[in-house]
Amino acid sequence: MILPGSWILFIGIALVSYLVQSSLKRKFKKYSKIPLGNGMTGADVARKMLNDNGIYDVTVVSTPGMLTDHYNPANKTVNLSQGVFASDSIAAAAVAAHECGHAVQHAKLYAPLTLRTTLVPIVQYSSSIMTWVLLGGILLMNSFPQLLLIGIILFATTTLFSFVTLPVEINASKRALVWLSSAGVTNSFNHAKAEDALRSAAYTYVVAALGSLATLFYYISLYMGNRN
Repeated sequence: MILPGSWILFIGIALVSYLVQSSLKRKFKKYSKIPLGNGMTGADVARKMLNDNGIYDVTVVSTPGMLTDHYNPANKTVNLSQGVFASDSIAAAAVAAHECGHAVQHAKLYAPLTLRTTLVPIVQYSSSIMTWVLLGGILLMNSFPQLLLIGIILFATTTLFSFVTLPVEINASKRALVWLSSAGVTNSFNHAKAEDALRSAAYTYVVAALGSLATLFYYISLYMGNRN
C-alpha cells in the first residue's frame, strides 16, 4: 500500500521534473536562435576544444534527433545532434563544449567518469530485468519477499548511477565554460547565456537523481513494512 506521503513525494518530483524539462527546452530553443557571433558551428567548437586540449583521437560526428548529444568513450566519438552539429548558435556552442568536456575527462582519467563507465554494463543489465523483478516481488511479497529485495538491489544500482552522473555532468559543464571563455569562443555579451543553458541541463540530472532516490526509499519502506 502506497502511503499518502509517498504520493505527494512522487507527484512533487514529477511536477518539478516537468518544469525543469520544459525550462530546458524553452531556453535551448531561445538560445538556438541567437548566433554565437564568430560563425563557428557546434562541430567547429568541438574540434577546436579537442585540439586545444591535445586530444586528436576523438572524432566529432552528427547523430539524429534532438538533445541526443553525447560522448561515447567506447569508440571515442563526440556525437552532436543535427541541430547542434551545423548550428552557429550559443546553444550549439555550449552543448558541443560540454560533450567535449567529457572527452577531456576521459583523457585525464577523471575518476567519476571512470566509475560511471564501469557501472554502465551493470546498470544496463539491471535495467533490463529490474521492472519485472520488482513487479514480481510486489505480487509475491507475502510468500517470497526475497524477490522484492533483489529488485531493490537492482534498482539501487541505477540510483547509484544517477548520483555518480551528477559530478560527471557538472564538471563537464565547468570545463566547457572555462574553455569557451578562455578560448574566446564566447564573450562578455553571450557567455552568461551559454552558462544559463548548461545550468538548466544540469538541473535535469539533479531531479532525476532525487526521483530515483525517492523511489528507492519507497521500495525499501515497502519491503521493511511487510517484514513488520
